[in-house]
Amino acid sequence: MIALASTSVARHGIDAEIDAALSRLEARSQRLGDGAQALASAIRRATDGGKRFRPLLVVAAFETLDGPDIALPALYQVAAAFELLHTAFVVHDDVIDHDTERRGVPNVGGEFRLRASDKGADAAGAALLGDAAAILAGDLLLHEAGRLIALAEIPSTLRAELLALFDEAVLVSAAGELADVENAVSPGEADPDTVLRTTHDKTAVYSFSAPLEAGAVMSEADAPTRHALQRFGQRLGLGYQLIDDLIGAFGTAAASGKDEGCDLREAKKTHLISLARETESWPEVSEALAQAHTGPVAIRAAQVALSASGARARLEDLVCETLDEARAIVTASTLPAACRAMLLELVDAVQERVP
Repeated sequence: MIALASTSVARHGIDAEIDAALSRLEARSQRLGDGAQALASAIRRATDGGKRFRPLLVVAAFETLDGPDIALPALYQVAAAFELLHTAFVVHDDVIDHDTERRGVPNVGGEFRLRASDKGADAAGAALLGDAAAILAGDLLLHEAGRLIALAEIPSTLRAELLALFDEAVLVSAAGELADVENAVSPGEADPDTVLRTTHDKTAVYSFSAPLEAGAVMSEADAPTRHALQRFGQRLGLGYQLIDDLIGAFGTAAASGKDEGCDLREAKKTHLISLARETESWPEVSEALAQAHTGPVAIRAAQVALSASGARARLEDLVCETLDEARAIVTASTLPAACRAMLLELVDAVQERVP
């Protein structure tokens, strides 16, 4: 994933804040019955095993900007909020995609489908309960994320700025996810610029620019510093998501967390597909993609067709251009040397994900 310096102490502090929030949720659920208790337990499992790179971005930005001393629990609370936000989006995204597993094990919706079946529900009833539980789990995680920031022991001016960042991240991500679904269900094809904007909005703000800016806010950095981190995060986040599109089409199951070629199997309208549509080879690519859902052999044929069309190479070039833009923002900035070094290491780590 993404490696950050000095992460062991920070991760321990972040995990402690996440554990405290989830323990509070579990304790409060005890009096509300077996279903509420099961939901709280499923939420905890949904947060387990993450790389924590979003909250670590908050800490890394704070530490490399030479900000004032603050109580570490407050920094880790704010950082942990971005992990809970991420988990909330993942849980809701699984509902949107009708996924019942994540990395080979039942997700929140999958767990509650099994729970419903064990209680005698038919397939429709099990699906209804699974979706309801996942939606509610995501809602609770969103609330807990906002609560962490709202209750952090920091000056009220910083809290207001952080809540504004958080609010914007939620809104932009929701708009991006909605646009992604609209593109998927529309019979026509969205233009490449629209698909690219959707790709950016789904991930770049909440995963990169907002956590980096949050660290800058906590360090009481000036406006130019915050602006540089915002611009950097947006370019890095777009590059990261475009690489995810490459992984979804060409990466291994281990890299994607789903079956190999999952985006091709699911006929996702990614920027890769938009680029292929612009080529003379589109009829051949389209025919291959139409068969991709039938199995591994057809997926391999679709991969070959996409590569032969030049779409894969064009997307790889776009990834390189986007990451080079992120590097240029860093080198042109007046950020402290430690911060510049950390950001450039991030770009290199993202680029290493290209399949």
